[in-house]
Amino acid sequence: MTDTETRTTQTTDSTLNPQTGMDAVSLRVGDLELMSSYYANALALEPIEERARGAEVHRVLGRGQTPMVRLISTPHLPAVDPRQAGLFHTAFLFDDAPTLAATVLRAAQEPRSRFTGSSDHLVSEAFYFTDPEGNGVELYVDRDRSEWQYVNGELQMSTLYLDPNAYLQSNLDQNTFQTVSQAAGKVGHVHLQVGDIPTARAFYVDALGFETTVSSYPGALFASAGGYHHHIAMNTWNSAGAGPRGARLGLGDVAVTVPGRDDLDALAARLAHRNLPFADDGHAIVVTDPWGTQVTLALPGADAEELLAR
Repeated sequence: MTDTETRTTQTTDSTLNPQTGMDAVSLRVGDLELMSSYYANALALEPIEERARGAEVHRVLGRGQTPMVRLISTPHLPAVDPRQAGLFHTAFLFDDAPTLAATVLRAAQEPRSRFTGSSDHLVSEAFYFTDPEGNGVELYVDRDRSEWQYVNGELQMSTLYLDPNAYLQSNLDQNTFQTVSQAAGKVGHVHLQVGDIPTARAFYVDALGFETTVSSYPGALFASAGGYHHHIAMNTWNSAGAGPRGARLGLGDVAVTVPGRDDLDALAARLAHRNLPFADDGHAIVVTDPWGTQVTLALPGADAEELLAR
């Protein structure tokens, strides 16, 4: 199936609204100043708002007034364990190739970055880094949906070689590089490490209401709302058999936005039907996945101050 314009997703009681999107990811960090300066220097994210909550300091960074990451200072926690369930990477989406190239060059020039690869995924072009505390970072731009291909109803994604130097030579613009902190960006998707795929599918697809887009990729599952290639990905490449996470640095919260209260009501009904505990304050539902990863589904329009209040 190649005519993507005919692929429409309808809201039902069992699926998330097609206008569902992602919001700022929360990371628990050991060294707030180190991590804050890293995301500022490498990704051109600027501090927007900060708040102390007991012994913790919460700092939101983003582009303009769009929050993209919340750093929570918790220096007493043990370090990220790459074999546990949790974060594989946070994927930051940019509007065009020059903005992506400028951000990639900044990240590559930051001495605390570790470049881990680049790929053409057919639906997107992506570059990968690891931050100083071991959290994965993806920087990417989407291909136009008219270029996405389907076979037997399944979206076709791949991991093809993408030459980073050739990409920068073709797309880097000096003016964009100098002003990239003013260019738009947002969290496009979050890729998680899980213990097994069937359990992840039961939670993220059956309970939360994302729809599977790619299930044939070995050891992974990709899911989205509204026909996007993926808002959530889950893999077992490093974490097969992992149990619930203990308290440690790394992923603190995966934030999802839904358009209206009706969407939260439908979600609450799905969770209650499956006897999954959740909190609902009227504006957001907070639930924990089978590995202890917190997921917040909230109404849109939350600014940095509201994000800090969660």
